[in-house]
Amino acid sequence: MTSGEAEVSRRRLISGPGTLLVWLYGVMVVGAVSRSAYQIATEFDRAPLAYSLSAVAGVVYGFITYTLVRGGETARRIALACCVAELVGVLTVGTWTLVEPSAFPDATVWSDFGMGYLFIPVLLPLSAIYWLRASRVRDGDAA
Repeated sequence: MTSGEAEVSRRRLISGPGTLLVWLYGVMVVGAVSRSAYQIATEFDRAPLAYSLSAVAGVVYGFITYTLVRGGETARRIALACCVAELVGVLTVGTWTLVEPSAFPDATVWSDFGMGYLFIPVLLPLSAIYWLRASRVRDGDAA
């Protein structure tokens, strides 16, 4: 890929729907990291699993935000893999919280498939996966 193609790829990730994804992931970073940092600092012994999972979610959101802003084909592939991992996490934790609610004395970002966050945690990776697959640079597209 030439530098011109890389620039087109970068612009394609953070234009249109990509801009909205960066904004939403940025909001989720702030929400998940600030919530988990406070909970870990003040009441970690109450629900260590839940608070740790919220911190992991914040890190995942931050990494996806960074790769979207960074742009380029390699960043797109990494973001796509992270979004798939995020979706697996949301589905796993969401199911776990419904099947075994006693394991989570307090909610995580991904509890009940993100119900406390208006289901954004389950909708966001689905939207991002769609966008990242659609924004892939194909032979001749960058010209």
